[in-house]
Amino acid sequence: MENMKSLADQLREELGKPDAKKTKNDNRKKTVREIPQILQAIMDYDNSNNKSMVHVRFDADYVLLLSQFKIATNIDTTKLVAFAVKYLFEQHPELKKVIKQFMLNTEL
Repeated sequence: MENMKSLADQLREELGKPDAKKTKNDNRKKTVREIPQILQAIMDYDNSNNKSMVHVRFDADYVLLLSQFKIATNIDTTKLVAFAVKYLFEQHPELKKVIKQFMLNTEL
């Protein structure tokens, strides 16, 4: 039973494959995966050493979207959120400046 995959797992794997271009080769159709750059970056992001947990709240629409994203890409919400937060702070270093300024103005 350990080797049996659930139908849901099989569907996730199949659905996780991005849309493909079809090409002809020896009268057979083959698919070439075309993955958007941002999706590849998320897939390559390694959060396996992350141990801290943060609980976040999303509205119902985003919960549904995150569930569908998981099914379509096999990328779990934890990995996506960790990537998104890292990306946000890397793309907007002014946010770190706000934190540093607050820390300087805070008396311990």
